[in-house]
Amino acid sequence: MFDFSDFISLVISAFIILPLTILIRETGYLIASGVVGVKNPRLTIGSGPRVFKIGIFDVRKYYQLYSWFSYDSLKRDNKFAYIYLYGSPILMTLILALSLNALLANDVLQSFMTFWDRFVFYAIFYLLFDVVPMKMQGGMPNNGMIIYEMLRYGKRMDYNENPFIPSTSDADKEQEEILEKIKQYQKE
Repeated sequence: MFDFSDFISLVISAFIILPLTILIRETGYLIASGVVGVKNPRLTIGSGPRVFKIGIFDVRKYYQLYSWFSYDSLKRDNKFAYIYLYGSPILMTLILALSLNALLANDVLQSFMTFWDRFVFYAIFYLLFDVVPMKMQGGMPNNGMIIYEMLRYGKRMDYNENPFIPSTSDADKEQEEILEKIKQYQKE
């Protein structure tokens, strides 16, 4: 039966564990971007209107629903660079899940064990949806699909008009258009 303690666990999972898992996953892109020479990187957490932007971090109103890493170009524009860039969040999530699971199995993280169990669950959840090649909402491929098609065809495949990872400049233009529309609606 769902009681108050379950509600607290749900709130902790939804507002602490899930966003932290997403942030750690997206950090994989940041690490890889330094290696492959990404120009104008941006880590956007969430969707909807911008709440604040500090440096390369862009936080949106609906922070846990959608996150992405954007850039304008790659210095090392080759097959390995794309595979490494798209594989980096998978690798980061895998390292997180295996590390936490090893710590739990060896009784290192005894305190707050339920919290850490859920953290491992969400990390593996994201890992599975990132590794298994599939198309996501709007027909956009996940990282597994991008890597699979790069390995299979030897080049970047794009079935959509939008790029796999939108450029930072495009994301800024889109944000400005959204804010302009909001201002117009508020005036009316």
